[in-house]
Amino acid sequence: MPLDYRNAANFDHPDAVDNELLINHLKKLNAGEPVELPIYDFRTHARLPDTTPISPKPIVIVEGILIFTEPRLLEQMDIKVFVDTPDDIRFIRRLRRDIAERGRTLDSVIEQYIATVRPMHIQFVESSKRFADVIIPEGGHNLVSIDLISGKIRERLARSFDSVGGQS
Repeated sequence: MPLDYRNAANFDHPDAVDNELLINHLKKLNAGEPVELPIYDFRTHARLPDTTPISPKPIVIVEGILIFTEPRLLEQMDIKVFVDTPDDIRFIRRLRRDIAERGRTLDSVIEQYIATVRPMHIQFVESSKRFADVIIPEGGHNLVSIDLISGKIRERLARSFDSVGGQS
């Protein structure tokens, strides 16, 4: 696909995510099998030839703004957490990241935000938070919520440790 076409593509739509691969990887990790995670180049909007090996662990954390839009992906999750961040903070973070890390211009970030990011957030991300088990307000600065989730993770790790006879 030519770079001009990739630059114009709507990568904030759920169809832009390779859910088949993600679901396949989660199933393999849950079955104790390693996977090869693709490396994505955000400047060219393409996968690189190299991959990152990922070994199975007792806890697998999947993060992303569109992870609650795919029902088959929801089935793979034990705990679903939505970090609810105010619009202005999300925009500022994206603006800084896209300029610093992705070589974008101020105008291109604003145009993309208005054309695709904001509408896709309203249509898919905001509406999908209803599938979350826990919603953390204040962009992750809610220490009570973080303590509750940390406790649940520690509990899961302890159970995992105990189930393998004290071996990790």
